[in-house]
Amino acid sequence: MSAKSPRSGTSSVIPALLRDRSGNFGVLTALLLPLLIVAAGGSVDLGRAYLEKTRLQGLLDSATLAAVTKSDDASQLAEAKAMLAKQVDPKIDIDELLGLSRNPDGSLTATLDSSVKTPFLALLGIETLPIDVASTAIASQASNGACVYVLGNENQAVLINSGANVYSERCSIQVHSTANPAYIMNSGSKVDTAKFCVKGTQYIKNGGTLTNVEHGCAAQADPYAGKLPEPVVPTTCTTSGAKDGQTISLNPGVHCDTTFNGSPTITFQPGLHIIKGRMIVNSNATINAEGVTFYFPDVNSELRVNGGVKFTGKAPTSGTYKGILMFEKTSNAANNASKQQYIFNGSKGEVLEGIIYLPNRNVTYNSTTNQVSRISLVVNTMIMNSANWLMEPYSGSGGSGAVANVRLVK
Repeated sequence: MSAKSPRSGTSSVIPALLRDRSGNFGVLTALLLPLLIVAAGGSVDLGRAYLEKTRLQGLLDSATLAAVTKSDDASQLAEAKAMLAKQVDPKIDIDELLGLSRNPDGSLTATLDSSVKTPFLALLGIETLPIDVASTAIASQASNGACVYVLGNENQAVLINSGANVYSERCSIQVHSTANPAYIMNSGSKVDTAKFCVKGTQYIKNGGTLTNVEHGCAAQADPYAGKLPEPVVPTTCTTSGAKDGQTISLNPGVHCDTTFNGSPTITFQPGLHIIKGRMIVNSNATINAEGVTFYFPDVNSELRVNGGVKFTGKAPTSGTYKGILMFEKTSNAANNASKQQYIFNGSKGEVLEGIIYLPNRNVTYNSTTNQVSRISLVVNTMIMNSANWLMEPYSGSGGSGAVANVRLVK
């Protein structure tokens, strides 16, 4: 019998070791397989989230571009919601997840919060991935839209004093005076508008900066003469006398010779508010008047706001007085023959939106605006004192604020 080779035993052990290692690899693979699946699936989840974010960004951009063409907050929100509702999952609560905010430069910022489900990452406890998109758009309105009409054919129909700072990219100021001088501008003032149109050719300029001025210009006519619906004034007063309290709410009606003491927050509820006599709001008050029209039945009626008041006034967006923030009786010849002073004094900030029709008033403007006021203002004469005044054409004022184009800012 021949002897066995001493290597034969060793060689028989090696296949066994290899078999043992392959078993270890199989166990390792089994342990890692769920993680590999989650990793691969997670990439799929992330890819889906990226595609959904891209889709929502495009939708929000389109919705913002459409919304910024509208003149008021409610219309902007309605337009954005209508655009998104066509493409967004109906399960998404647009009212809760959509946000709109108007910026000081007139642009509109929209935000939309959403999420996507993640079937693979859910294995790790991550059931959804948040998606947040934002878009900002601005509407460029037709240049030279009239914001201010000064109708009086009087000496210094416009007086621009030191410290006046008036700015608008798209507004024009229309001055009808042909007197000598039609206007006076003093040093330390600046009026930078799309156009300053003066029918007359004689003026006094003691300094200051006045851009885009045209003398001998064909000033635009009063666009509202005889067109605004004058209400019948009830004989009974809804409000009268002195009012105390920190929070005051006024319903639509007739307010007769009313004074507010202290520094209250006064809210005018939406509707027509007839100011009969003088309504006096003392310093450091806050006035909120959204969806409101103020009517003055004679030239001796006014809303007199003293210094240090924060005033927000926006015209209704529907109804008989749509677009009218303030107006006065002009159907009475005797009333029209008696021009009176009217003072704007919102020194802590003033936001105005709508038609302000005061052709029988010699207006003095002392206000500071923290945001752009969208107005169409008609007055007899105007004094601009130390004030910051940012304005743009009101889009509901018969076309003066017609949108020329819109663009995304970011």
